[in-house]
Amino acid sequence: MTKLNLKEMAEGGEEDFPRDAKIVKTLLKSMGVDDYEPRVVHQFLELWYRYVVDVLSDAQVYSEHAGKASIDSDDIKLAIQSKVNFSFSQPPPREVLLELARNRNKIPLPKSIAGAGVPLPPEQDTLINPNYQLAIAKKQISQPEETEEDEESADPNPAPNQNPSLPHEKADMPQGTPQRVSFPLGAKRPR
Repeated sequence: MTKLNLKEMAEGGEEDFPRDAKIVKTLLKSMGVDDYEPRVVHQFLELWYRYVVDVLSDAQVYSEHAGKASIDSDDIKLAIQSKVNFSFSQPPPREVLLELARNRNKIPLPKSIAGAGVPLPPEQDTLINPNYQLAIAKKQISQPEETEEDEESADPNPAPNQNPSLPHEKADMPQGTPQRVSFPLGAKRPR
């Protein structure tokens, strides 16, 4: 069916419509809505039925909780009131919103300390900091075996750290211990 045929059916076949659909059409006309698609009536009916089922199921829960055998008008009133309280909310009055805006706008914005360009957060707060570590195993240096004669001719007070560029703690580590190293992603390589 085309849109024209559906509209003709909606306007012409008033007798074929159920009572609830006729009520929805009457409500639309009373609110000044004359031009609408026929499926709008079906959408309103679906919303109406869903609302009624929700209210009646809530009323049944309230009735069972009260120990009643059947639903009465008080259960339905309570179900409708709880629906209204939790489903439909009014925005705060304009005066309240204006007062909140005045209080918030009393606090001045912070001064910008950045120079020209786009201000960026500090590096520790960015996602480009290194988030990994490399385990580098130290290579064992093969040294020729020393004889007792070489030990006697050596310095009587040998220094514990032969390489002055390495800290004392690293010199005491065993040769097979891996060393952890990390570096930033944006670091420039020396040339």
